[in-house]
Amino acid sequence: MRIVLFANTDWFLYNFKRSLACALREAGHELILMSPDGEHACLLRAEGFTWQAFPLSRSGINPFAELILIWRLWRAYRALRPDVVHHFTIKCVIYGSLAARWAGVARVVNSITGLGFAILANTPKARLIRPVVLVLYRVALRGSHVLFQNQDNLETLRKFGVLERAQPEVVPGDGIDTEHFSPDPGHMPGNCVLMMGRLLHSKGVEEYVAAARIVRQQVPAARFLLAGAPDPGNPECISEAQLAEWRAEAAVEFLGQRADVLALQQAADVVVLPSTQGEGMPRALLEGAACGKPMVATDVPGSRELVIEGENGFLVPPSDAGALAEAILRLLNDSALAQRMGAKARERVVDVYSNACVTRLSFQAYGLTN
Repeated sequence: MRIVLFANTDWFLYNFKRSLACALREAGHELILMSPDGEHACLLRAEGFTWQAFPLSRSGINPFAELILIWRLWRAYRALRPDVVHHFTIKCVIYGSLAARWAGVARVVNSITGLGFAILANTPKARLIRPVVLVLYRVALRGSHVLFQNQDNLETLRKFGVLERAQPEVVPGDGIDTEHFSPDPGHMPGNCVLMMGRLLHSKGVEEYVAAARIVRQQVPAARFLLAGAPDPGNPECISEAQLAEWRAEAAVEFLGQRADVLALQQAADVVVLPSTQGEGMPRALLEGAACGKPMVATDVPGSRELVIEGENGFLVPPSDAGALAEAILRLLNDSALAQRMGAKARERVVDVYSNACVTRLSFQAYGLTN
């Protein structure tokens, strides 16, 4: 079978879909990876994958330019003649589905990794563009296999009526390499709290900073780390002025974008994600859980499926810095509880969210067995 995986960055393909790509190649299928060019394309090629550049603007809205993009994608699919195409991220899903249908591709698979600003936010801009996004989804998803990362997101789009002629199912995340992301046997319990994510209001950065102030009043030695970068193209992006104020306060250490993710996760004692709008399946929590860390997250889609209250972590209400601080303090003040929850967290990732589990479900969506 000839299979195309199409995403809006080569970074996404390399970091999130490489294990799936390896499994497809090992099963004897011909695989083509498509994305805009970037620094990870050479890494994909170095591992023997066929990678093809396809320029795509994440934020482009010029109607004529977007129609040209769909036409170019139709031509690419006509030339490649794939048996299966799998799209990731909203533009690839919508444009790729239209192009694939017109090109006569037999099987189209679309991954909805999160509902995003247009569906989840309640700002005037979000309300304005939401009907357009829903119409595009309704047209594009028709006849395709639609993979959601949690049941909440599936039900939300079903209520909007965009899945009536699609085949939706849940595949829990992008898969985690549980041999790579594993506990550090030499780790000694401490007071290190870690949040990883883009610097967006919807990720709960403000609540994380406020919780750090509260916790550090009782545990002055506590360190609150935040690894992630701003996303200027996102309307939820936090201003540089606000970030500068928080950096000067120093309740939280802003680390920026980091490549040493494993080391950060293994060094943490608690991993936190205080999202206010929900997630697909939060990878930052998955990686921490795989490393044996207890989790504190908000009770929102995605996180609430991963975090089992009182078993592998705590769920707190969104936008409640006090509850967030209280849950973190419980874990910092009780290392035995943190270790028990961390062990349960890893166990759940291995059983449900590992590469092997996600690859098996993805193969089924392609009509394959593995």
